Amino acid sequence: MEIVGAVRSAGEPSVAAHLDVGARSETAESRMRGQGIAASGGPPEPAFPLLRPRPGGLAERYASVLGDRHPALVFLAALLPGLALLVGLSCALGFLVVEGLVPIPAVSDTDERVVAWLVDLRSDATVDASWVGSTIAGGVVIPAVIGLVLLVSVVKRWWSVGAFVLFAVAVESGTYRATTLVVHRERPDVDRLESLPPDASYPSGHTAAAIALYCGLALLLTSRIRSLGARVAIWAVALSIPPFVAASRMLRGMHHPLDVAGGLVIGILAIVVVCFATRAAVAAGARRRAATPGAPS
Repeated sequence: MEIVGAVRSAGEPSVAAHLDVGARSETAESRMRGQGIAASGGPPEPAFPLLRPRPGGLAERYASVLGDRHPALVFLAALLPGLALLVGLSCALGFLVVEGLVPIPAVSDTDERVVAWLVDLRSDATVDASWVGSTIAGGVVIPAVIGLVLLVSVVKRWWSVGAFVLFAVAVESGTYRATTLVVHRERPDVDRLESLPPDASYPSGHTAAAIALYCGLALLLTSRIRSLGARVAIWAVALSIPPFVAASRMLRGMHHPLDVAGGLVIGILAIVVVCFATRAAVAAGARRRAATPGAPS
């Protein structure tokens, strides 16, 4: 009996061994998820938790309503209505500003005084700084940053990350353009440093773009980074850019404070719309993988 027991003990893994194997398996799975790799062997999961839909959440339910649609179609089906709603809201706020608030002398006078005060601070140094503030949220730096993110996304196969960053700025830009076509407000009555349409003061597109891109990137990065110090540093940089951009645009005589506020709304809601659309697309991809086990990545 002792010999049989010894043989059985040698041939069967102990409870401790089972636990050790299970722990290693769980650690490996956690590491795979941290790298954006689906444990099932299917296509990679989003590498950044911000873009992962919550189980039973609104994005997942929206994707389920659309059935077995391709993730790209689900993305557009969530993005386009969100864009339309955002354009409508932005135009409504623009009319509220132009027709409701600006005619109030106290409001319009304060709006103009803030810009006049900033213009009085003009010097070679402040004008150069305002050029920097305008450029980092303008048509050179923004496309360069997006291009870099897209390049990294292609190399790493982070499709959801590339879509999020690209379309956050695209939705912001589309909303800004549509609003300026409908809402007309004269730019501040000061010496302006740029030759842009004089009746396109509302909203501030530079402010909106700064929020959509840099705060969007901060949300992505801090959803993955665990270090508190790194998270604080990232947000300190991201949150300092929009005020710098806004002050730069006003010092250059291009926008009022209320125009900046309109850009703030557009930038924040562009992130919300695109984040929802990306999560819905990720949920749709998960549904298709579940329906077709072993699908190629």
